[in-house]
Amino acid sequence: MGNILLLLIGLLFLVGVLVPFIYPVLKKRTGVVLSVLPLVIFIVLLLELLSIGSRESIILDSTWGFLSGMEFSYRLDGLSIIFGLLISGIGFLILLFSSYYMAKYDRQPHFYTYLTLFMGAMTGLVFADNLFVLFVFWELTSVASFFLIGFDHHLEKSRQASLQALLITAFGGLCLLFAIILTGNITGTYRISELINLSIHLGNHPHYYLVLSLVLLAAITKSAQFPFHFWLPGAMQAPTPISAYLHSATMVNAGVFLLLRLYPVIGGTMAWKYLLILTGGITMFLGAFLSMGQRDLKRILAFTTISALGTMVLLIGIDTPNSIKAAIVFFIVHGLYKGGLFMIAGIIDKSTGSRDIYKLNGLFRGIPVTAIAALLAVISMAGLPPMLGFVGKELVYEAQIQAPGISWIVLPLGVGANILMVAVSITVFYELFVFNKSKPVTEFKYHERQFPVTFLAGAVLLAILGLGLGMSPRFLENILSNALYYIQGHSMEIKLRLWHGFNQVLMLSIFTILCGVAIFIFRKPVNRVISAFINWLDRYHLPTLFTSVINYYIYLASKNTRRIQHGYHRFYLLTFFVVTIALISLQQFRITEVILPESGFSPVKWHVALLLFIASLSVIFAVFARTRLSAILAMGVIGYGIGMLYLFYGAVDLAITQFLVETIIMIVFVMVIYYLPRFAILSSKASRVRDGIISIAVGAFVTLIVLKAQLIKPDSRVSDFFVENSYTLAHGKNIINTILIDFRSLDTLGEMIVITMAAAGVFSLFRFQIQRLKKKEEEASHVERFEKQGDD
Repeated sequence: MGNILLLLIGLLFLVGVLVPFIYPVLKKRTGVVLSVLPLVIFIVLLLELLSIGSRESIILDSTWGFLSGMEFSYRLDGLSIIFGLLISGIGFLILLFSSYYMAKYDRQPHFYTYLTLFMGAMTGLVFADNLFVLFVFWELTSVASFFLIGFDHHLEKSRQASLQALLITAFGGLCLLFAIILTGNITGTYRISELINLSIHLGNHPHYYLVLSLVLLAAITKSAQFPFHFWLPGAMQAPTPISAYLHSATMVNAGVFLLLRLYPVIGGTMAWKYLLILTGGITMFLGAFLSMGQRDLKRILAFTTISALGTMVLLIGIDTPNSIKAAIVFFIVHGLYKGGLFMIAGIIDKSTGSRDIYKLNGLFRGIPVTAIAALLAVISMAGLPPMLGFVGKELVYEAQIQAPGISWIVLPLGVGANILMVAVSITVFYELFVFNKSKPVTEFKYHERQFPVTFLAGAVLLAILGLGLGMSPRFLENILSNALYYIQGHSMEIKLRLWHGFNQVLMLSIFTILCGVAIFIFRKPVNRVISAFINWLDRYHLPTLFTSVINYYIYLASKNTRRIQHGYHRFYLLTFFVVTIALISLQQFRITEVILPESGFSPVKWHVALLLFIASLSVIFAVFARTRLSAILAMGVIGYGIGMLYLFYGAVDLAITQFLVETIIMIVFVMVIYYLPRFAILSSKASRVRDGIISIAVGAFVTLIVLKAQLIKPDSRVSDFFVENSYTLAHGKNIINTILIDFRSLDTLGEMIVITMAAAGVFSLFRFQIQRLKKKEEEASHVERFEKQGDD
């Protein structure tokens, strides 16, 4: 089964690339056909789930990889299977849902390409056993989500939201990359399985807090934790299928997965606990609080998603077996009800053309099946029996009560957030589906019977699954036991029940429900208070502040670019030479040795001295020349003189190259000289003196470097390597050729690319000039023809 899973993950990427070629054949059936692939992955994982034991894991090694230490190995254990099941299962339903929802959208091949690639990236992320491979998939999810969120790129809000999400999550990705590099350098391995099996923990290492900070930044940016939570509501600009998939089981949960996966390596310390508790607690309550003041159904769901993510991060931070168990169960709960509710939002939008809960009324009569699915979903979101959400909420309360030393603050925050979630859940269902005489009756564009089964199936199946698992949660016990074993390193007996008897947790649940109902009854004054708070908060509106910071950064970059890239080639060269001289002089002053060989300098042959003397005279002549032609001829003498030096010392190939280049340059100079303005001395005397001093200094310091290089006696010479290996390894008798073609192949390839690009640019300029001349000739002929017709 494991090898089949590897093949299926590869197929996701392959199919994603081939979608533009598949879509013209399948057209409206594309979403349905593509959904088969995640369905097969779901079935394979389900079979693995039934066979895996409480302490078993499967490592799938691949011999293929980008670099040494970056092999594509995969890990199947309880944690990765749980995430993989939701990614593939909800992905299957989202593709079915999209086949109808996106039917009238333009650029559907792009949509299915982005969604399939995103699905492949998320699947690869949760099964990766190599930290570098995990990072590659992590970044692929950010890139794919950028295209998905900005799918309606003709809208400015969509472009802003996608850019905002990309910048924030990409910042977290860079932090993750640095953390992975540090972890590998410290431990000597990038394999997650080795880190877990060897029980490696970085807590006592001097760089632990740096690694921890980087990993937490990666997780909280990806999972929209305070203060980076604001990108998630903005991402609601995406079409509903994208919102449903990214914010129920995939994109935003990647940070939660990262924390759980790396818990054995960096978790369990006091810094880990308090940082996650602080971040998660604020996010949990803030998301629930802000959801009460929203009107758009998708924005309400976005803020409740923020609250749910904060709850998961808080539970991981509490760091007890019960809290980790509650975090995993709550992840499943959230994925089921949130995926269903987002799809219900899409159904309502298609049925009525609106998502404003205060404008819609009595939708039960037009979409009764959707209304029942919505009822089950909001019951789970509110944490009421008999849904799995009730089991999850009970576990959350139990973990918060048992939080060592901090339950006095964690529990009130948790209860307060759940009270608001109950009120939001009742408000959403009441405003949408219950008939209210004080509101106008909603007119339907489409009734439920006009929709295909594939459009309704996702919301209904997720609601039924939440109900079934709520009534029989024992099905999750084995996989939870496996996941906890590999997260915390020890076995734990898992018992999930819908009914735990009368206890403190049940009393808190009853209190939560009663307070939630009370807030619903008095929701108007409560909403006014929350709206006033939101209006006050808009003074420090984080999305606006973020945009302002980015715009100011762009302004500074543009200003500095104008200052540095001013267009004066002379000053570019001056800057380069001055900085180089400063660095060389610093190095020379650090060297106290006298630059003299032990046996004196070797004798200079008279013809070499004569050649150098003529070249020196040519330099002086070129500097003081009064015409361009004489200066060019003098520079040619210098170039040919250097070529002769190469020839004297046996570098025949270099000499030939120098002669050819110098000849071509001379011809080009002579060809363009007549098109240049008249020769004139435009620089001042002071600038010429400055240029002369810099030129002499550059020559002097280059001479010092050459002399110093002659005295350095390394243990092994680079040239020895080439002499020994050019024939045996590169199979070439010419050392220069083997260096260029084999040992420096990438450098040579880069030079070839530069030359090719330059040639393409020159060709484009010539082509543009020819087209412009042809256009002028055509215009002239038209004018001539018109004048001739006028004369006639």
